[in-house]
Parts: sequence; structure tokens; C-alpha cells
Amino acid sequence: MAETQNIVVGVPRESAPGERRVALVPKVVGRLRASGLTVVVEPGAGGGALMSDWLYEEAGATLGDPWAGDVVVKVAAPTDEEIGRLKPGSVLIGFLGTQSDGSGVADALATRDVHGLAMEAIPRISRAQSMDALSSQSSVAGYLAALLGAQHLTRFYPMLTTAAGTVAPAKTLVLGAGVAGLQALATARRLGAQTTGYDVRPEVAEQVRSVGSKWLDLGIEAVGEGGYARALTDEERAEQLKRLNEAVIGYDVVITTAQVPGRKAPILVTEDSVTAMRAGSVVVDLAGESGGNCEVSVPGEVVVRHDVTIVAPLNLPAAMPESASELYSRNVQSLLELLITDGRLRLDFEDEIVASACVTRRS
Repeated sequence: MAETQNIVVGVPRESAPGERRVALVPKVVGRLRASGLTVVVEPGAGGGALMSDWLYEEAGATLGDPWAGDVVVKVAAPTDEEIGRLKPGSVLIGFLGTQSDGSGVADALATRDVHGLAMEAIPRISRAQSMDALSSQSSVAGYLAALLGAQHLTRFYPMLTTAAGTVAPAKTLVLGAGVAGLQALATARRLGAQTTGYDVRPEVAEQVRSVGSKWLDLGIEAVGEGGYARALTDEERAEQLKRLNEAVIGYDVVITTAQVPGRKAPILVTEDSVTAMRAGSVVVDLAGESGGNCEVSVPGEVVVRHDVTIVAPLNLPAAMPESASELYSRNVQSLLELLITDGRLRLDFEDEIVASACVTRRS
């Protein structure tokens, strides 16, 4: 029988501004400890998600320096200083941002002789569903997007029948029917809004209808690889904008979620559309971090243009750190279970999940 390793998993405190999530929650720490792993948590790592140090100690973690771990698990990409603290030959897991931001993280990890596994690069295959952190965090973002629409709208979401008369329900349109879009539709409908979904992938129409929403068919399809939409051609984009311009002006809340990995987000809501919307309406733009789907969005801000409120939050899942951390932690746990076999850390690059997620390989 092969000798087992004393595998140490480090959990550092997130340093990115506004990042309140933590990569492992105490409940999952307990499961990892039960499977024989040592977990070292930096003091205060769970503070942003209101998970105290004593909860981690109670779950079996040790408080200390996490950067010396065999595996270090994060949420946001590491800084240069953090990369310099990683042990050569170790494994770093997190949202590394290597697909689009040109940050140089992959090169820095390679120089440090560290394996980097990017959670955003986990392939969308059935075997990897439990590790799909993009989906889990998008679900949080979609839920919050519907709440932001209700918060900023000057009218009720639900239909109300009162002694003073009947108030018609708000009409909500969600552009992009991925995980975030479907969650936004489901949440807005639970709040009483009339909901409609749109996507360039016609196969998701039934999913939109399954959450009780109508399907907006513009007659434009753009099915890409891996469950994502492909980028539209110039002609398709122009026609899509024209048809969307005609459609969005009839809605009180428009939530946009359309992004193409590694590319600037497509413009779906033009300034002309905003101008034509009813005063007091709201656009919630979830693509702010990649440029925004609304032409007049200001990433990270709430602005009013032509009497319409445009909300473009950044890193929305961090605004619900407890639930977001719990979901992300389970994703990380599933990935660790794939990497650790018979008590030994082993990265099998013949495995599609490992090969896809790995952005650097130590020499």
C-alpha cells in the first residue's frame, strides 16, 4: 500500500478590495479533516463572511500561515506578494482570472514553480458539475440582481389589489438565460413580477419556461462550445440590437447577464433603448466587470440616465458572502477529492477536468 502524505490545505484571508468570501467554510473544513487532511486557516480568513476563528478551530483547523500549504485555496486571484509566499511545488486553486484580464498570474505562478488550477476554467461537463464555481456564484448573482431590480424600481414588483385600486405587476426581462439569468427570472417571479427571458441559444427556451417565465424569440441563434454562447457576427449583432431596442422599452426592469469568456461583454441595451424606457425603470447590468451589456453602464456604480436607473455591480456574489462561500467551498471540496487519491496529492493531466483547469504546470 502506498504511503499516505500529510497533505496541508491552506486557507488565506482574501486581500482583494470588497472581497468578503472565504474559500473554505468550517463545515467543509470538518469534512476535509475527517478525510485525513490538515487544514491551516489564516486568522480572520472567514471574518468577511461572519465565520469566526473559533468556528474553524472547532471544525479541526489550525490557525496559522496558510501559504506554506501543499494546496492553497483562494477565491480571488493572488497578488504578486501572495504568489511569492507560495511554496514551490505546491498547488494554488481559485478564480485566477487568466482567461481575460492579462494579469500575468499564470506566468508568475510558473516562475514560482506552482501548479495553478483556475476555478473559472472547470469544464462544463456532467462529471464536473459539483466543481462548477462559475455556476454556483452566478446563481448568487442572479438572485441578488432580481432584488436590486426591486430595490431601485419606483413601482411594485407584484400585482396588488387594494381598496385604492389594483396595481399592475412589473414586467421584468432577463437577457441571457444561463445560471444567473434563470435564477434572476425565478427570483423576480417569486416576488410577483411578470418575467420574460431571452438568449441566443434556443435550446434554453424550455428552461426559461420551466421557471414560469415567457420566452422572447428574436430569431437570432448563436450556440457556442461548452454551454456558452458564441460571439455574434457584426451582422447578427446589428440585427440583435435593432430587435432588442424594440423589445426592452416595454419592460420595467431589464437584467442583463450576457458574457462571452475572454471577450468584452456585448452591448445589448443601447442608450436609445434607455431613452425610450418608461421613467423610473431599472437596468441591472451583471456584465459590468467585462465592460457591461448596457451602453450607459458605469461599472461599480448606480447612475440615472434619462430617468432610468442603471445598476452595474462588481463582484456581486461577495455581497452575500455566507451563502456564496458555502457554495464555493463545496466546489473546492469536490475538486480536492478529485486531486487526492489514497491519501496522496496527484494531478492527473489525462483527466479532462484537471487538464482544463490547470493554467500552469510546475517544472
